[in-house]
Amino acid sequence: MGYGEHLRNLLRPLGIYDLSAGSLSGSELDALGLGLDQLSNRLDYAERESALATAESEGLDRWESVFARTPVHYTTSLRRQAIAALLRINESCFTLSDINNAISGCGIKALAQEKDRFGYIRIIFPDVAGIPEGFEQIREIILDIIPCHLEVEFYFRYLTWAECEAFPYTWAIIHQKAFTWHAFELAV
Repeated sequence: MGYGEHLRNLLRPLGIYDLSAGSLSGSELDALGLGLDQLSNRLDYAERESALATAESEGLDRWESVFARTPVHYTTSLRRQAIAALLRINESCFTLSDINNAISGCGIKALAQEKDRFGYIRIIFPDVAGIPEGFEQIREIILDIIPCHLEVEFYFRYLTWAECEAFPYTWAIIHQKAFTWHAFELAV
């Protein structure tokens, strides 16, 4: 039900107006109702785009304009998560947990792992096989987030021979699926 019908329902109990569609009063209510419907739609849009959890386009663009670098855009959900991660960064984000909360600001799930050497950190992308699309942009964002005193190594996931034997892949299966070597490396 639009606002035109709502206005009619408000005036109908008075019984003094001709509220039919072709009448002067009815046409005026239709025009007022159309304007209120358009206003309501614009307010709904503004409300949706102003909250990070529901924004879909303009709101996300405006949030991203605050940052020096824009996260890689894979999906709207990942875009929201990346913006939220970037908003959580503050001057005390030096623990591994804080770094892991922040580096998904690159646009995809990324995890930092401490290694045996002091001051050395490895970044993995658990949901992506191979080098993620848009890696240069992802790399720059992550390097901006990671404290500068840490040495960073990016680790990319490929199919290992042990996994190949455990599957068990055979040459017949590989030929049947018409894998290229690159596609086979990413078949994790």
